[in-house]
Amino acid sequence: MNQTEIGIIGGSGLYRMANLQDTNDHSIDTPFGKPSDNIVTGEIGGVRVAFLARHGRDHSLLPSEVPYRANIYALKQLGVRYLLSFSAVGSLREDIAPLDMVIPDQYIDLTRKRNSSFFGDGVVAHVSMANPVCSSLSSLLAQAVESSAPDVRLHRGGTYICVEGPQFSSRAESNWYRSMGANVIGMTNMPEAKLAREAQIAYASLAMVTDYDCWHPCEADVTTELAIANLMKNAERAQHILVSAVGLMNEARPSSEAHTALSTALITPMDSMPESRQSVIRTLLV
Repeated sequence: MNQTEIGIIGGSGLYRMANLQDTNDHSIDTPFGKPSDNIVTGEIGGVRVAFLARHGRDHSLLPSEVPYRANIYALKQLGVRYLLSFSAVGSLREDIAPLDMVIPDQYIDLTRKRNSSFFGDGVVAHVSMANPVCSSLSSLLAQAVESSAPDVRLHRGGTYICVEGPQFSSRAESNWYRSMGANVIGMTNMPEAKLAREAQIAYASLAMVTDYDCWHPCEADVTTELAIANLMKNAERAQHILVSAVGLMNEARPSSEAHTALSTALITPMDSMPESRQSVIRTLLV
């Protein structure tokens, strides 16, 4: 496979990249199963990009059913070093309104059913998640939003709380999340961000706001109908943002602490690992 350093994961409403040319579909097997769908590679302005629909291109996977390890590992196999994630979220703050966009810089992980690490089974590593997103990549993503979607109100920084789903929050839960200091709520950025860090991939996320969850005393509680109506508007803007972001990333190719995340995190010596696990770890170390 040709090396493709820039990867995009599309969330709800973003199932394909409209501007991707000379495309190829890749059906990839990984030690963790198959990804959510075939990964599509192609070019935007001469820049090679890999795109994956997180829920499948027909949106057939619940957040808990997304094969997060297979998704990240398959992108790593293709050579991805920079990964942008797009997802729909609810707002937990008055000043973050539907159709706004947020670039989170922190996460609270409340998921409980998902495999959240490539390690175990004879291999021990503890990566740092103190700074879970790449600041350089987040900055480039912000530039892309501001230049290609100037009508969007963008919030730089904030905490994304990730819940299991698929149900939306109770009102008590929504107020609890607000008390934690969370800014937005979603169901998919975890363990995606953790796995990207373990794979030494620089990661940043664009959270596209569709609703106020159910805490707001004056706004309608979130429903699927309300969320879908707004996420489709956001997805159209995201297509333009993607084109700009890919160009900026290609020019900058920034260094990231994520690219050396395993240099001090991996504890088990390679020759002490089970032979069946060594090839997996070597892929992550590249």
